[in-house]
Amino acid sequence: MPVPPFLDCWYLTGPTAAGKTAVGVELAGRIGAEIVSMDSMAVYRGMDIGTAKPTPAERGGIPHHLIDILDPHQPCSLAQYLGAAGSTLEQTALRGRAALFVGGTPLYLKALLRGIFEGPPADWSLRRRLRDEEAVHGPGRLHRRLNSIDPAAAARLHPNDTRRLIRALEVFEKTGRPISELQAQFEIGRPPHACRVFVLDWPRQTLYERVNRRVEAMFAAGLVEEVRRLFQNAIPLSRTARQAVGYREVIEHLEGRHSLEETIDLVQRHTRHFAKRQCTWFRSLSECRFVPVADPLCPSEIADRIAATVSADRGSFA
Repeated sequence: MPVPPFLDCWYLTGPTAAGKTAVGVELAGRIGAEIVSMDSMAVYRGMDIGTAKPTPAERGGIPHHLIDILDPHQPCSLAQYLGAAGSTLEQTALRGRAALFVGGTPLYLKALLRGIFEGPPADWSLRRRLRDEEAVHGPGRLHRRLNSIDPAAAARLHPNDTRRLIRALEVFEKTGRPISELQAQFEIGRPPHACRVFVLDWPRQTLYERVNRRVEAMFAAGLVEEVRRLFQNAIPLSRTARQAVGYREVIEHLEGRHSLEETIDLVQRHTRHFAKRQCTWFRSLSECRFVPVADPLCPSEIADRIAATVSADRGSFA
């Protein structure tokens, strides 16, 4: 189920390096909210630099939730996140506080707004077989298979989006029904004025420059050392943690597959691609309102604009 509409919830999102943390703290102070992380990797303890996790100082005295709640070897599914978010919302409501979701994981945002399709659990053996099939027969194999059984799902997915292609094929093999049919409710959105979902909207080239600078700052802050500590733990990282952009590339560097210079370049490139995919996701959600921003970022001014937009909404329906 999505978040019930009677709960006082706000959402601030945007691509990586958009400035969500600073704007979120300012906005939370204006609306009397506690911040609930909407970041799939910030849940992990010890994954601080590579996730740009807000430091205690950056949190500005605002309570933050769903940060550092799991060890990196533990899996974290969408259903687990929604369960934890639901418990957090109950507590914030009891305290008479609003909840401001801040983060850039589009699937979390969509699920909070619309609910989720309760599919079959992951079958890792099947997933390995499908991944091997793609490797043997070449790119496009899984997309063609999906198109033959579920054209609607195939039309929504890029041929290189292997993870989601595998999930769609897995659902069909396990249930005998197309994932597009089972996810129908998940595609029903609401108009923007019925929600409080705000996306920090950067000019594309400026955003990419911010991404590049952030990645350089992460390496300067000790990202390689952070990943080395995680990688040397007796218990290996979970599949979820290993897939984080920045971590998987540094692991390959520690394995001797890339030089440090090549690794920084890879992380920058992959992070830019990730930011582009995030923007595409947000554009597909009818609930989102886009807030134009530019350098130099002024978090207080942006928070004022967002709060004023909601006040205007209330006035128009009074």
